[in-house]
Amino acid sequence: MIDMAVQAEADWPADVDWEALANRAARAAIERTPQAFWLDAPVTIEVAVRLTDDAEVHTLNRQYRGKDKPTNVLSFPMVQPDLLDTVTQNSDDGEVLLGDIVLAHGVCAREAAERGIGVAEHATHLIVHGCLHLLGYDHQGDAEAEAMESIERAAMAQLGLHDPYLIDED
Repeated sequence: MIDMAVQAEADWPADVDWEALANRAARAAIERTPQAFWLDAPVTIEVAVRLTDDAEVHTLNRQYRGKDKPTNVLSFPMVQPDLLDTVTQNSDDGEVLLGDIVLAHGVCAREAAERGIGVAEHATHLIVHGCLHLLGYDHQGDAEAEAMESIERAAMAQLGLHDPYLIDED
């Protein structure tokens, strides 16, 4: 089971069920990883999602990544990658805090407009992306990026949404 705790600031669309969206996105991401068994395990996987503004993400990005600008999504894993395979076996209370995902509204809205999609659809992709980071995926090298993007594409297709890496040549 996945337990998503979502906190949305005022700028994020109020007509979206952000918890349901985040839950679907995280489930679609996890299903395509070696941790898919978690979804049927007798534990609760906890992920906190904060939908905030560019200023807060800018501060976090500078503080934790040394980058003095806002970005679309930040992920803060709580489980070391080498412990992912056994973390559900070592849970005393049946809960595993996987980590936090933080999205910047302004960056997300601008990117969505550039792609011609809605903010909720782009946020779905960013939550899939952020969840994969919580699971130890990265995109530093070409092989890592291709593996991560393949999972993201499959997750988005399952959700009936756009290919986030489709390049429009027009």
